[in-house]
Amino acid sequence: MGIYDRDYNSEYNKIVRRRTIFNFSGGTLFTLIAINLVVFVSLRMLILVYFFVNGKEAGDVLFNEQVMNQISLPSDINSLLHKPWTLITYMFTQYGVMHILGNMLWLWGFGTILKDLAGDRIIAPVYIYGGLAGALFFLLSYNLFPVFKDEVQYSVLLGASAGVMAIAMAATTLSPGYRIFPMIAGGIPLWVFMGIYLLIDLITIPNSNPGGRIAHLAGATIGAVYIYWYRKDRDIGAWINNFFDWINNLFNPSKPKKGKVIKSELFYKSKTEPYTKTPNLTQQRIDAILDKISHKGYSSLTEEEKELLKKAGEEL
Repeated sequence: MGIYDRDYNSEYNKIVRRRTIFNFSGGTLFTLIAINLVVFVSLRMLILVYFFVNGKEAGDVLFNEQVMNQISLPSDINSLLHKPWTLITYMFTQYGVMHILGNMLWLWGFGTILKDLAGDRIIAPVYIYGGLAGALFFLLSYNLFPVFKDEVQYSVLLGASAGVMAIAMAATTLSPGYRIFPMIAGGIPLWVFMGIYLLIDLITIPNSNPGGRIAHLAGATIGAVYIYWYRKDRDIGAWINNFFDWINNLFNPSKPKKGKVIKSELFYKSKTEPYTKTPNLTQQRIDAILDKISHKGYSSLTEEEKELLKKAGEEL
């Protein structure tokens, strides 16, 4: 997927080109892609085991009953009550090669745009909210609309599509004029691309995969809603990031215990600065600023950091 550079500060664009384009270190986007790929490879290895042990036809039947039915989201409410974990597992489960390839390309492309626009910490909440919205609308549709009554017992939902659509719509809502595929007439604005895709999803519901298409539309809706509140400085996904931070800190021995303030223990309490800060332009400092932009966006920089970035850009 071709992606136009956003109109960032020119100094940022100059410096960031020196860094590898696949800078995945510690990023939420890479973590989501990695989880989906690990699950996919694990499932393919399992089907290989079932094939050698039980043969092709019997192996497929047993694999679907013993593995896929335990991680796919059922449309039947009674089945869901016995497998509530499928509300989460389904959104990380792809079975076909084209299924995983398409979802991961969309996740990487639109996730990169969204990370560029709003920072790294928005990725996981939007993805998870999108997946949950897709699950909710899938369940409601199959249990409320008479047209699906004959399919409730055996229909399931799986795949990252709802979460990916939430990320794609969030990026589109934040920057509708952002252009992709620059080789086509100078690029297609995100709002045009997403509008066409969502329209196709809507009008093809009667033709094939109605549950998946309904989940796509639900994911896209929650992506737009998330950005609506984000622009009002209401981070409705903060609890998700706080939960992941809590898990990470469980394994971090350097984190201070609750209620313990390191600053008051190690430093004198004074109203005056003990030293005068002088900006020092080093590669390590520039890398730290670029990482901050990557995680929190350009707007999170202090005036000193913006000045350092400008200075670094002038020296290139």
